[in-house]
Amino acid sequence: MFPPVRLYTLSTCSHCRATKTFLDECAVKYEFTDVDLLTGEERSAIIEEVRKINEKCSFPTIIIGDKVIIGHKEQEIREALGL
Repeated sequence: MFPPVRLYTLSTCSHCRATKTFLDECAVKYEFTDVDLLTGEERSAIIEEVRKINEKCSFPTIIIGDKVIIGHKEQEIREALGL
């Protein structure tokens, strides 16, 4: 069983799509938020949430258990998932 996985992504980002595809191929369940599709206060709140764990607010921002991975880094993702 994998630790909880949470993604903060952009709907137009190729690295974000690649990360989702990789997780799907590994049969990992995850929750994600496409930040660019949010509006108003909801968007502001999520961006503030991302900045707390990733000052640059870059995407994808991936949280696996208590580990934060910035960017599509398959090897780091594999290690965090125990693959």
